Amino acid sequence: MHRPTLDEVAALAGVGRGTVSRVINGSPQVSPEARAAVRKAIEELGYVPNRAARALVTRRTDSVALVVSESEERVFGEPFFAGIVRGVSSHLADTRMQLWLAMAQSSAERQLVERHLSDQHVDGVLLLSLHDDDPLPGLLASRGLPTVLGGRPAHMLSGVAHTLDTKDGHGLAFVDNDNEGGARTAVEHLLNLGRRGVAAIAGPQDMGVGKARLRGYREALLLAGHPDDERLIAYGDFSEASGAEAMYRLLHLNPGLDAVFAASDLMAAGAIRALREQGKRIPGDVAVVGFEDSAVARQTLPPLTTVHQSVEGMGREMARLLLARIAGGPAHSTVLDTHLVVRESA
Repeated sequence: MHRPTLDEVAALAGVGRGTVSRVINGSPQVSPEARAAVRKAIEELGYVPNRAARALVTRRTDSVALVVSESEERVFGEPFFAGIVRGVSSHLADTRMQLWLAMAQSSAERQLVERHLSDQHVDGVLLLSLHDDDPLPGLLASRGLPTVLGGRPAHMLSGVAHTLDTKDGHGLAFVDNDNEGGARTAVEHLLNLGRRGVAAIAGPQDMGVGKARLRGYREALLLAGHPDDERLIAYGDFSEASGAEAMYRLLHLNPGLDAVFAASDLMAAGAIRALREQGKRIPGDVAVVGFEDSAVARQTLPPLTTVHQSVEGMGREMARLLLARIAGGPAHSTVLDTHLVVRESA
């Protein structure tokens, strides 16, 4: 089957080969009339630019990577990751950028991903679900690849640092939700309901999101004059199973607890399941609040009171910041607002 050439597009459009090349590469140095003629010719002929050849000229691949440091089971099974992908994809839809998704949990997966993450393959990288010992941010910084982190690393929670230094001084940007403020609002809501034994199912403490939501829980108790009791805190990995296991531990140590704040909706759903299996009424005996406001929150029995965060909005903002970085802009970071959505569980 004949594949249309650049010369054929130029002949049909009545312009030179260089003009066609400039239109394809997005150059502003083309008249509107010539641009329209070239685009019409491309559409009529079904011309597809040779991406490899264009990359040699422009030094751009028109591809960005979304790298998630989790297993395929979690990435495709948990609503948070799907929401991020939807948000990123929606922002890139009107650009020529293509998105590729990689899971990098095992050492073998990480080696493959690390080899691929260079300016020969991608123009920029989005990193999601990072743990503190993850070497990828440093590696990408050393390669000078524009990078945006999904979530603030745990060591940056002081609020002083907003970027990670790189060799070119531009830094790595992040997009995060107000995890600390959202958690504080959730626990204040439980205290305002008259609950006094408020437990927490916290996320991993080697992740910024896990640390921030636990900090918000502790701040709310401190402001209300309640002691910080480690027996009221159990830890999960944001999954439903870990939420159920944590709830069993908390009930064993604190039979009289009357409320629980879970750092994710899935962990809250697991907590509700465990409470019901133990014969507890929700919210009569134990009130439950989650975090995310995913579809899961509307499917639990009773429906879950939770902190709303815009997951798709986070994905869109990550993509927006990355495109700005690719265009040569500075590494700005963004923290998105959260708010409480009250339903029947608390």
